[in-house]
Amino acid sequence: MNYNNLLIQKSNNRAVITINRPEKLNALNKPTIEELHNALTVLKEDKEARVIIITGAGQKAFVAGADISEFASFGVEEGKQLAAQGQKLLFDYIENYPKPVIAAINGYALGGGLELAMACHVRIASNNARLGLPEVTLGLIPGYGGTQRLAQLVGKGKALEMILTAGMIQAEEALQWGLVNKLTSQEELMDEATALADAMSKNSSTALAAAIRAVNAGYTYQRSGLDTEIEEFGRCFGTADFKEGTTAFLEKRKPKFS
Repeated sequence: MNYNNLLIQKSNNRAVITINRPEKLNALNKPTIEELHNALTVLKEDKEARVIIITGAGQKAFVAGADISEFASFGVEEGKQLAAQGQKLLFDYIENYPKPVIAAINGYALGGGLELAMACHVRIASNNARLGLPEVTLGLIPGYGGTQRLAQLVGKGKALEMILTAGMIQAEEALQWGLVNKLTSQEELMDEATALADAMSKNSSTALAAAIRAVNAGYTYQRSGLDTEIEEFGRCFGTADFKEGTTAFLEKRKPKFS
């Protein structure tokens, strides 16, 4: 299968998916989300690909967010559908994927990029990584599971601090708070990710899938939280602040909220 926005490499019982939009800092748009879903669906049936690594092309960004120009004109129902479809196709799909998925965070992981990393089962970051959920600067909230998974990983207080300030944290702080599992240099990032993948791939594939299901079962309460997130995310699209936030972003200026 050919992909316009992805590179797929397979070797030694692992597959590396590289989001290949470096000119856009690997921002997630609808075609990229669909391609990721399709690639993961194919790899699910590939017995030789026992562990998946997801990373971004270039040295600046893992994924620097969503493609805001795609949804700047959306209304409430379109916003809800955007969140619901994205969660179904990619973010929930990865979280419940039967094979281990490792995020190799090689730079900025912002908005949908951080949500993608949090949906993965394990995260390794390079020491130049910067992580954050800046959606409130657009008059939005995270819509791809960020309000739920961030709180699960770092606790309610830190999650609310990050979301409400829209601030980025450095890789060292992300490690301290448990947002990432391990920190390494950018040069050694993929080596560390592949070493972790190799350690996992030596184990029983059925046991790996069972372990993922078992751990996830402890967080099944998040379903109502994700439904609430979809509702609130969609409602943001009906506000003046959303219009001002996205317009300011596209015009490359700071927003002036009422």
